[in-house]
Amino acid sequence: MPQLRLALNQIDSRVGDLAANADSVVRWTRHSAEQGAHLVAFPEMVLTGYPVEDLALRSSFVEASRTALRALAARLAEEGLGELPVVVGYLDRADSARPVYGRPAGAPRNAAAVLHGGEVALAFAKHHLPNYGVFDEYRYFVPGDTLPVVRVRGVDVALAICEDLWQDGGRVPATRSAGAGLLLSVNASPYERDKDDTRLELVRKRAQEAGCTTAYLAMTGGQDELVFDGDSIVVDRDGRVLTRAPQFSECCVVVDLDLPAAGPDAPSGVVDDGLRIDRVVLSEEPVPAYGPELPGGCAERLDDEEEIYSALVVGLRAYVEKNGFRSVLIGLSGGIDSALVAAIACDAVGAENVYGVSMPSKYSSQHSRDDAADLARRTGLHYRTVSIEPMFDAYMGALGLTGLAEENLQSRLRGTLLMAISNQEGHIVLAPGNKSELAVGYSTLYGDSVGAYGPIKDVYKTTVFRLAEWRNRAAEERGGTPPIPGNSITKPPSAELRPDQVDTDSLPDYPVLDAILELYVDRDRGADEIVAAGYDRELVLRTLRMVDTAEYKRRQYPPGTKISPKGFGKDRRLPITNRWRETG
Repeated sequence: MPQLRLALNQIDSRVGDLAANADSVVRWTRHSAEQGAHLVAFPEMVLTGYPVEDLALRSSFVEASRTALRALAARLAEEGLGELPVVVGYLDRADSARPVYGRPAGAPRNAAAVLHGGEVALAFAKHHLPNYGVFDEYRYFVPGDTLPVVRVRGVDVALAICEDLWQDGGRVPATRSAGAGLLLSVNASPYERDKDDTRLELVRKRAQEAGCTTAYLAMTGGQDELVFDGDSIVVDRDGRVLTRAPQFSECCVVVDLDLPAAGPDAPSGVVDDGLRIDRVVLSEEPVPAYGPELPGGCAERLDDEEEIYSALVVGLRAYVEKNGFRSVLIGLSGGIDSALVAAIACDAVGAENVYGVSMPSKYSSQHSRDDAADLARRTGLHYRTVSIEPMFDAYMGALGLTGLAEENLQSRLRGTLLMAISNQEGHIVLAPGNKSELAVGYSTLYGDSVGAYGPIKDVYKTTVFRLAEWRNRAAEERGGTPPIPGNSITKPPSAELRPDQVDTDSLPDYPVLDAILELYVDRDRGADEIVAAGYDRELVLRTLRMVDTAEYKRRQYPPGTKISPKGFGKDRRLPITNRWRETG
């Protein structure tokens, strides 16, 4: 059987930065060539970054992408890499761009191309367009209608883009009909908790359906609320894993494959789902036998807490660096949420770029002040204390506030103080709210909700505790200092806005609350279904009322890393003005 050395470049890219992304493709292609690769691949829309959202509707950006692709092909040839086939994702448009009602103007396409000999040898567009969760690809793109097949060193390689594997039909069965020896899919599939297991089973299943070795190349890095975990996979036709890349790391995975030779009478014409085979022959002569072959191997899998924590670190780092920020600012209360956010920030951008401020009021306990200072000592972040008592007294003297208004005033003074320091010193503020609090509206608009980014916005409170415990344990195992004070983990959560206040004064215990929220928010279960799952009806109804009436608050919360199947933001879109209530 012919051999083929495949290089899968699991890399990050920045939306809109065509020049830098092209530089990255050239650099990694050169590295792949040095490893002896015969075919090189890059992720979905790597040239433009992903997702481009409404940029896809700007003809100027589409044309810039098409021009950059042609320039990249020429540059690869100029730098001595022209004879190495390179698969690159980019933004294209259909040849016929005439307006059609209900289709995006200009007929943009989520596309990929094979670059060879200084030219675009083959171009194709994603066939299945996702339109669920964070995806709006029917809004942006028109689908492709071909099965692209490129012959490399005597092997027919079928090509696909992301959703073409996630949906039944289309290019997977068409690959079998075309008699391809390898199915290569380029992807930008966002991270979700436990998705790595789902992904592996998907690739195994599709390999068996396609009847050939299947390579799944994924993007890594972050873009706004999305984070990409890599985890590229190659399996043989029986679903046996040949190689698997690490999560959350840029890398070049090089694997030697024994593949069937292309037949002399390869199928042509229209095959499954009306797809037309678009075949391009680049090289017929098989690679001379070589050895020893590069071993495949699988990167060690991360456990659940480390995987989530890594996603949060990568997401925050990408947001800070890609938007040109230098440093971050956090209000440190001594509680678990701000402590975890501080630990994530130190791991993401370095403690030297993290600034913490303790802002005590007359209700702040001494142990909370001590815990905030202890966190700063453990992590090495910059730390200062600015009391809000003089400001609070001035407002109270002028307004005479009581009850909830008095409590929220403290939070808003802290928000104003953080934004003032942010403006003065150039840091971006990180909001410390978790998913449990955001769900039930347990946050103060223009107070603890201020900020440019919410690192734990999609993390339930029970998971916050688990992540804090894992981060401390990981530090101890590596011989380091646990970053989070033990007291911040063990003491009862409290906003400390009135004497002896704890969260459970107004909220159910977090394990129960989070279980109800996961059913309602993440799984869209109704009140009766949640009660049937074993939860007290009155508690369920009270929790759902809190969730429903807090939509206006969530809409104003900053973006934050998505780790669940349904995060607040693009995933879960409910009207603010809404009279429907699960509670009747």
